[in-house]
Amino acid sequence: MVERRAWAINGFIGVLVVLILLGVSIYAFVINQIAWGVIFSTITVILASGIRVVQPNEARTVIFFGNYVGTVRQPGLWYVIPLSYDRKISLRVRNFNCKTLKVNDVDGNPIEIAAVVVFKVVDSAKAVFDVDDYEEFVEIQSETALRHVATGYPYDTYEEGGYSLRGTGKEVADELCKELQERLSLAGVKVMEARLTHLAYATEIASAMLQRQQASAILAARQKIVEGAVGMSQMAIERLQDDGIVELDEERKVNMINNLLVAIISDRGAQPIINTGSLY
Repeated sequence: MVERRAWAINGFIGVLVVLILLGVSIYAFVINQIAWGVIFSTITVILASGIRVVQPNEARTVIFFGNYVGTVRQPGLWYVIPLSYDRKISLRVRNFNCKTLKVNDVDGNPIEIAAVVVFKVVDSAKAVFDVDDYEEFVEIQSETALRHVATGYPYDTYEEGGYSLRGTGKEVADELCKELQERLSLAGVKVMEARLTHLAYATEIASAMLQRQQASAILAARQKIVEGAVGMSQMAIERLQDDGIVELDEERKVNMINNLLVAIISDRGAQPIINTGSLY
């Protein structure tokens, strides 16, 4: 089913015709022409059924004896096919707040996740005829897509260039929006934006995962410190030798590297030992 434009004319013309016929039917009853009065009254009622009022950002799908004849989108007073009925569809931008879901990430850790979906109807025919209730369809498909995306990423990662729910929220939101659009296009809905609104570990593992995060952060920081300390030690020895300040043999190089690494890597300030010479 694809939306198409319905036949419609200016509604004020239809109102004028109905008023004229109403006046004629009243005149027929006044002059005791009962048969003509009934005929004109019946025609008036039939023609009056074609008058429609369309509000801004609203669409009306016109159905004539079970057949879809088109959609009226332009706001105002319109006259459509008599004896037809219509379904009103809002074209406004709306938000859907997906409730907090409990799912497992790609590593199997239980997490809590929620999202907000911004959408609007762009094809009224699909929204009315291809699904039973497009609002309920948006709700169910949003939760399904959010579950599917959440299971494809870890909650967090400390690897450079890795994707995670917490670290690469924009990429995750873009994928969620893309998957939602594929699912909701059947209902004539355009997804304008999808963003995560809640993300946390489940309560049963929150404490343990916090300790794990702290340990991973400490290890990552230590790795950076060690890399920097090695580079600084190498630079110091090369500088001393290039400037000819001291001559270091292999044993003294080892001792100096050891002292520099201890001083740089240690959590506490290094306590220097001053050599004042020997008694003998």
